[in-house]
Amino acid sequence: MPSLDMPLECLKTYKGTNPRPEDFDVYWERALRELEKTEGDVEIIPSEFQVPYAKCYDLIFKGAGGKRIYAKLLTPKDINEEIPAIVEFHGYGGYSKDWTTKLHYAAAGIAVFSMDCRDQLGNTGSDNFRRGNLIRGLSEEADKLYYRAVFLDAVKLVQTAMSMEFIDEERVATLGISQGGALALAAAALEPRVSSTFSVYPFLCDYKRVWEMDLGESPYEELRDYFRFKDPLHEKEEEIFKKLGYIDVQYLAPRIRGSVTVATGLVDRICPPSTQFAMYNRLETEKNMLIYPDFGHEEIFGLNDKVFQWALTI
Repeated sequence: MPSLDMPLECLKTYKGTNPRPEDFDVYWERALRELEKTEGDVEIIPSEFQVPYAKCYDLIFKGAGGKRIYAKLLTPKDINEEIPAIVEFHGYGGYSKDWTTKLHYAAAGIAVFSMDCRDQLGNTGSDNFRRGNLIRGLSEEADKLYYRAVFLDAVKLVQTAMSMEFIDEERVATLGISQGGALALAAAALEPRVSSTFSVYPFLCDYKRVWEMDLGESPYEELRDYFRFKDPLHEKEEEIFKKLGYIDVQYLAPRIRGSVTVATGLVDRICPPSTQFAMYNRLETEKNMLIYPDFGHEEIFGLNDKVFQWALTI
């Protein structure tokens, strides 16, 4: 079996390397209380893009710190009863992708809320950073970490979806790939009413393991850059990884109550398999992992069909 990481039997019991901050739970409970004080102030505007069998809207809501966050909203054309919803998150440095990538859900009677992460390449914010987000705020107090805000934005969008009169709040699921896979998990952890999650090779797990493997590529290269230019003697290495522990999805995983499906490629050089298993092995809910021995961080043959079949069960 191809591998660039631990043997599969070791992956199945691996529980992570990155340190967990002692006040991890306090940190996130405080963040959630802060979010509760933020009014959603939701705007829903018909989009310029429309099709005969669905309705498409630009949705804007207030996320963490009151920042205006953009999301695409697609619904079936005719809604006669409460319907399920998918809250979708995109990959690192990207955006919510084209409307046509979501129309099949609306055609199946499912609403889709698809968020543009703050300050990446979508329609949320004017300062767009394709890279550098992982280490944004790392030199400041832990509450300033970029992904703290993005995790909270994700929670707010889930709660916004649940609050809509045409949505069955007990049938709201989260979905994402890479960064989006991590956000789908984080949202389900911080809003435990999420009924199910499908996470494809999730990012933002077990940072120190990536560092020790010297394997992290693309977004994880930022850690190397941070040490090279901010801490070349590694005098603050322990402090840095502990701070990253606040936004390590493996430590949020035990909070998830809905079912979870994870898809993992065993030759993933971007998000090494062990980092994904570190999260998966901490889940305490109904779970399933789809293991693809010959695939890495890439389009996986047949996976989109499995995601759609999962969506039909929400």
